[in-house]
Amino acid sequence: MAGLLQDDHLSQAVFLQKRVSMIGSVLKAIDVLEVFTAHEPRLSLAEISRRLGLPRSTTHNLLKTLHSRNLLEKVDSDHYALGPALIGLSPAVRVNVEIRDRSAPLLRELADACRESVYLTIPDGDQILYIYALESPRRLLARSAVGDRFPYHCTAVGKAMLAFFPPATTADILDRLGLPAMSPSTITDRGVLEAELAQTRQRGYATDAGENNPNIFCMGAPILDAQGRVVAASSISGADPEILNSRRPDLARRLVLAAEEISRRMGYVPASPSQVSYARLGDNSHLP
Repeated sequence: MAGLLQDDHLSQAVFLQKRVSMIGSVLKAIDVLEVFTAHEPRLSLAEISRRLGLPRSTTHNLLKTLHSRNLLEKVDSDHYALGPALIGLSPAVRVNVEIRDRSAPLLRELADACRESVYLTIPDGDQILYIYALESPRRLLARSAVGDRFPYHCTAVGKAMLAFFPPATTADILDRLGLPAMSPSTITDRGVLEAELAQTRQRGYATDAGENNPNIFCMGAPILDAQGRVVAASSISGADPEILNSRRPDLARRLVLAAEEISRRMGYVPASPSQVSYARLGDNSHLP
């Protein structure tokens, strides 16, 4: 038994050592990319090695790896420059910054009006990513949610995205990831979730009744771009169960109004009157 425990501790130590080494390599690779400037767009191995204070062998391995992924390209046989893969990443960065900048004033107004936490999220592969947060002073956690990632199926913002993604995209996500339980209230039945997504499309917003965190209640609405594609979702979130009960008609109307206005600022023009149009007329019957 003592030998097994010793082996476990040794394996854990080796794993942690490898993890630290991998993180160090990533940081060094970032340093390599940041050494290039507009004034010096081309640098040799020797110049990069000298400026970063790295051995030539280490620098060569980093350059080789970055070159293999087109993050660097070789020019003039012995010099390197930033590669085309970085150009491919820049539109995504611009879109995320654009969404945040165009959303921020409207989300601040929403947070002031509802006195709850308000979030902006984007789809990020197999999860949703929080990129902007206005935290309520009543929120129990001191840290910001920015940078957090969660599954689609158990969050209001994630379900809002699933409801308005192309059907094939939603089916692919659910087929691959399934519906793991994140709390006792998580929807784990595919048919039940699909019925809720249909309701979300009809009313314009999704709900989360403690499905990710049993003590948090949320509603989320999609944000669309000029092509009508889901590029983000915003939400109202808090510990008050009345968010989804007595306060629901007012908060849902405010949230959907804000999301549609952000969508318009992203270039989206709805083909027909939406749920928000009814909300403007003061008809809450369309917001169950």
